[in-house]
Amino acid sequence: MTPGLIAALAGLALLDSTSIGTLFIPIWLMLTPGRLKPSGFAVYLGTITVFYFGVGVLIVLGASRVIDHLDGKVALWIQLVIGVLLFAVSFRFDGKKKADTGKWQNRLNANGSAVPLAGVAVLAGVVELATMLPYLGAIGMMSAADLNAGQIGLLLAGYCLVMIVPALVLLGARLALREKVEPFLTRISTWFAEKGASTTGWILGIAGFLVTRDAVVRLFFA
Repeated sequence: MTPGLIAALAGLALLDSTSIGTLFIPIWLMLTPGRLKPSGFAVYLGTITVFYFGVGVLIVLGASRVIDHLDGKVALWIQLVIGVLLFAVSFRFDGKKKADTGKWQNRLNANGSAVPLAGVAVLAGVVELATMLPYLGAIGMMSAADLNAGQIGLLLAGYCLVMIVPALVLLGARLALREKVEPFLTRISTWFAEKGASTTGWILGIAGFLVTRDAVVRLFFA
């Protein structure tokens, strides 16, 4: 477990923290009319964090079986291909296309109690399964590295916690400085509604660079 690997995983986790499920739905929760309920917010973030961790464990178990039958160099070449593909896919996102945020805001307005919010969190996680490419890249890096099960589990847990740090920071600011912070949150929400597709493209591009860079360093400079 090298500092370079940890830094790359932290970078990918911060990229993942800007997804709809980990940042923008929490922002919409903060902007929902009425008194903000930290308990409901905690249920939502806790549920999506556990969901991501569980998905990560399942993927790692499957990836580990494959990696066990591959030479270390082959696994790194596969990681390199994944990184290049992530970077290539990023160019397919149209910056002029607006994100469909209305359906999520409607669900939040209709489901304000804890149990339905947990359901919204699971639904958001399921919807994002097809686009959690930075997370898949991070899991590929963990699987290709010479790590034991405990180390991978620790890194997965740390990754999932880093993903919700920006939302927690904004929550703290919202609770402490509501009148000053709400306009800022509204601007972020509006910006994402207008630039969501372009943002996703940038996220995938940066994730592709980080995954590719890690593979290149370990293949040619380790």
